[in-house]
Amino acid sequence: MLNKNFLLENFKTLFYALIIATIIRSLIIQPFYIPSSSMEPNLLVGDRLFVSKYSYGYSKHSFPFSPPIFNGRLFSKSPKRGDVVVFKTPSDNRTDYIKRLIGIPGDKIQFIDSNLFVNNSEIIKSKISNNDIIYCGNKTIDVTTFEEILPNNIKYKTVYLKNFPYQKSDQFTVPEDHYFFLGDNRDCSKDSRYLSSVGYVHKDNLVGKAQFIFFSSDKRIGSIFEIWKWHKSIRFNRTFDKIN
Repeated sequence: MLNKNFLLENFKTLFYALIIATIIRSLIIQPFYIPSSSMEPNLLVGDRLFVSKYSYGYSKHSFPFSPPIFNGRLFSKSPKRGDVVVFKTPSDNRTDYIKRLIGIPGDKIQFIDSNLFVNNSEIIKSKISNNDIIYCGNKTIDVTTFEEILPNNIKYKTVYLKNFPYQKSDQFTVPEDHYFFLGDNRDCSKDSRYLSSVGYVHKDNLVGKAQFIFFSSDKRIGSIFEIWKWHKSIRFNRTFDKIN
């Protein structure tokens, strides 16, 4: 009898803990892992970050497995240009992507001579460095690092390959209730420029706003389970960095 009560109490404890964790994950904050280099230099492969779920309100994608419990967004709030946002890709409504919001509904986005234009106005960018090396997948690439300033005065770092291969693009007009996203690693990012795979993102696909990094490790140096490599693999200087 004692064993039965013990098992029952432990099951109840685990059940309540699971319910509380699900509520926190769905309504307040959720951890995410950065698996790609598309947001370098601001987000690195191996960064673990917290995303606030309440920033833009709630949709079915706020919950695990995106259950079709309601349509649209509850307590909807509009994101701002420059926000770093997690969203579900329109192609499958399942895969999580993280990119920077560049275009809001009605905006016209275009690259001309490797310069970004929003509503026919060039986005100001200042060169920070002409000799940086970052990752693109498993390869390293030589890039020029800039600081870009969006029309709402949001500043962030972005990088372009030195020979500026992404010279020109069509003009993208952001539809109503949709958003246009770019990776900060401009020549190594699958984002809204690729209409067949990402394209314009509907507001219901927004998951949340990236807020800060709580842990970061470089898996290229060693696994998190290799304690003897922690002094090299863990990026202690990125702990609790705010995401801009």
